[in-house]
Amino acid sequence: MRWMWIDAVTEFEAGKRMVAVKNVSMAEDHLHQHFPGRPIMPASLMVEGFAQTAGILVGATEGFREKVILAKIAQVTIERDVVPGQCIRYDATIERIDAAGASTRGTIERFDHRDGAWVRIGTVEMLFSHIDQNRAGAMFPEENFVFGENFRAILRASGLDRFLGR
Repeated sequence: MRWMWIDAVTEFEAGKRMVAVKNVSMAEDHLHQHFPGRPIMPASLMVEGFAQTAGILVGATEGFREKVILAKIAQVTIERDVVPGQCIRYDATIERIDAAGASTRGTIERFDHRDGAWVRIGTVEMLFSHIDQNRAGAMFPEENFVFGENFRAILRASGLDRFLGR
């Protein structure tokens, strides 16, 4: 996967919770077209960053043996903008997990440099599916196309190699 919307995992409780961060920079091409003159991080990409965080958390519970995909965005609120120079924090928890998939929820925060504190800017609830356990009988490639090398690099850099499975 080319587009990574998290830079590092900062907290990890296996099967329970994961926190990841994304530093927003003018070096990112998408910001130059998203409101020229007043670039902001698109809310849709913040939702994707949370999905990547929660998806890794769900995938790690079984050592990434399952192919985990986003099945449904149940609820999202984004109440404030994030601009270049700010940092986003995704805090995801597993509410329920079984053979079919998982339910997650959490918050999106930004670091406010003026106050020197994290400020909650949104909430998210998502459902994930283990597609190898799907009921339709469709066949998927043997390799885990969801948790590719970019995700593995983030986990290695964050010291979470033990959850890579192989």
